[in-house]
Amino acid sequence: MSIDVQGLTKKFGDFRAVDDVSFRLEAGSLSALLGPSGSGKSTLLRMIAGLETPDAGEIRLTGAEATAQSARDRNVGFVFQHYALFKHMTVWDNVAFGLDVRKAPKEEIDARVADLLRLVQMQGYERRFPSQLSGGQRQRIALARALAPQPKVLLLDEPFGALDAKVRDELREWIRRLHDETHVTTLFVTHDQQEAMEISGKIIVMARGRIEQEGTPLEIFDKPATPFVAQFVGETNIVESVVSAPELALWGPFRFTVTGPAVGARVRIFFRPNDVYLSSNPETLQVEGKITRSRFRGPLIEHHVDVGAERPVIAHVPKGVSLASGFDAGRRVWVGVTAFHVFPVDPQ
Repeated sequence: MSIDVQGLTKKFGDFRAVDDVSFRLEAGSLSALLGPSGSGKSTLLRMIAGLETPDAGEIRLTGAEATAQSARDRNVGFVFQHYALFKHMTVWDNVAFGLDVRKAPKEEIDARVADLLRLVQMQGYERRFPSQLSGGQRQRIALARALAPQPKVLLLDEPFGALDAKVRDELREWIRRLHDETHVTTLFVTHDQQEAMEISGKIIVMARGRIEQEGTPLEIFDKPATPFVAQFVGETNIVESVVSAPELALWGPFRFTVTGPAVGARVRIFFRPNDVYLSSNPETLQVEGKITRSRFRGPLIEHHVDVGAERPVIAHVPKGVSLASGFDAGRRVWVGVTAFHVFPVDPQ
């Protein structure tokens, strides 16, 4: 089932939580609504589910108008951040709940629940209660319950937000595999950009109730359309400069090619730490610097490099390369920026 949203708007008093939002998700896709708290993503998700009524706009599911439909009639599964399992019901009864409400035959219910418990790898837990499960197990049961009525769309609101880091990592991979098996059109809300990039095929970045950019994880990361996306998605160095000559902006010893802004325009330049190249010997278009601080970050080491500007340049270097090169605090290095993005600074 495809999801087609056109001009969707939702206000709470004078506050526009969602402001004229439009996008389309293809049937069978796995997509993420990504943005900071208060960006409108959960409100948007709840309108698609039928849990909130839009003030304007249209929602179409598989081409059919659904804006005025009740949540029950939309055939949408919804998973909340805090599971929302029925505490007084067993695992089996929680998963069977939606089918019981629809008065499905007992044989159908038993077969469907058994299949789903196998799918979410929770066989043997049928008679346990939610209080007897871990957070990750509860979230799996919440997913199984949402899938039980065979929804055409699965919506997840911060599904991993209440879990610790290790369990989140495991469930991310599990959700990806689950989607590959079920092919249910899935849209999930998250404020975690790493989570969105690891799981989804398409990301919709939101801020202040509007869409800033939509695209594949690679497009969002490598080709940010706005300064907000450049700063919010992934880590980045941010510096400001003035276009001092046609297509040229200087910052410290660096020279950046600028296309578009006129001479005299203020610009903000973004370049990611993984696009900063350090070497032990001078190379073309590199500038000299000195490592002032290093921080171990697992598979990479973060180096802060003084290049004689008002702030250090931050570089992320693979751990093996950094150790083999002897990149330590106090070491003289040569620095190059392999990719960057330039945006005009809005006039005050």
